[in-house]
Amino acid sequence: MSDFSQVSAIILAGGLGTRLRKVVSGQPKVMVEINEQPFVYYLLDQLANAEIERVIISTGYMGHVIEETVGSSYKRLRIDYSREEMPLGTAGALKLAGLAVDTELCLVMNGDSYMEFDLLSLLTFYKQKNANITLLVRSVTDTSRFGSIQMSDQNEIVQFMEKGCSTNGGLINAGVYLMKKPTIHKIPDKIPCSLEYDFFPAMIGKGVYGYQAEGKFIDIGTPESYSEAERFFEQRSVLAKELFSSH
Repeated sequence: MSDFSQVSAIILAGGLGTRLRKVVSGQPKVMVEINEQPFVYYLLDQLANAEIERVIISTGYMGHVIEETVGSSYKRLRIDYSREEMPLGTAGALKLAGLAVDTELCLVMNGDSYMEFDLLSLLTFYKQKNANITLLVRSVTDTSRFGSIQMSDQNEIVQFMEKGCSTNGGLINAGVYLMKKPTIHKIPDKIPCSLEYDFFPAMIGKGVYGYQAEGKFIDIGTPESYSEAERFFEQRSVLAKELFSSH
């Protein structure tokens, strides 16, 4: 399968961004500017470059700001919105947005992190494993801020370790998920409901796999990581120009 028009995307952008308010206030987290561009556009560029055609942005806190700024289209993307009337948690927000999904597969992205990956490779792995959920995972030297993931030799996820349990290196959830639409509908009605703490752990043993990617990763959820974001995307831009000029 390589027709990415048959994959819908959902960006989870409803978070309150409380940790970032010390440095950025009065706007949703996905709208914070990095190199004079709202962060959400880096995610939309990634989806447009992957030739996905439709994205649903799940909004909550100050959702009208996202809708008014981004609008109903961007490059080749058609953009729709799913707005939480009350905080539903990441899983609850995904379940609500999933009601509008009209494809069998859905690519879900956290709205506060960016991970380089190849969609074709992710899809190929997903099909080989006949997975219900495939999480993009990445190796880091210190997992304490993110929590860690334990996988079997077949890449099936067997355990989620919470944040702060270990300062050792390991695999982390990189905030990108490929899921079947019926799996999204299985998210419980509990409010709030978290993907990381409620739904994913409950799905262990039910076709949850980790696909390890080696690309660059950044989470903008803290003032420290946000301060690193400008340099991160500047370096990506330089690399892209060098790659383009070499062809």
